[in-house]
Amino acid sequence: MRVSCGTDIIEIERIKKSVNGETGEKFISTVFTGKEIEYCESKRNQKYQHYAGRFAGKEAIFKALSENIEKYKIGHGGNLAWHDFEILNNKDGRPKIKLNCNIPELESIDISISHCKDYAIANVVAIYK
Repeated sequence: MRVSCGTDIIEIERIKKSVNGETGEKFISTVFTGKEIEYCESKRNQKYQHYAGRFAGKEAIFKALSENIEKYKIGHGGNLAWHDFEILNNKDGRPKIKLNCNIPELESIDISISHCKDYAIANVVAIYK
């Protein structure tokens, strides 16, 4: 068994500027899946915190999976794309990762996301056989 971790922190204001900027729609559709967008937009007063949390989560996923991306040529030509996984919520509201690609030897993957007024942070733990 092998464990790999990934962590990321992002300023919520930076994501807010990306979402509201000239290329905001392109940024959103490139990074987030339809279900992720729907979830974040449903949070009205806190949508930027949720976009930031999911962005940090995706960055943390890339980091936790990074050594296997090149090894197994996962994704598009050995590169994972933003939509190769999505961060959803289980029935209790806890975030979970749905993989849209095959990652050999991956036994499980878990995520934790937190945010405050200024920052969002995510931690991902991947366990391999």
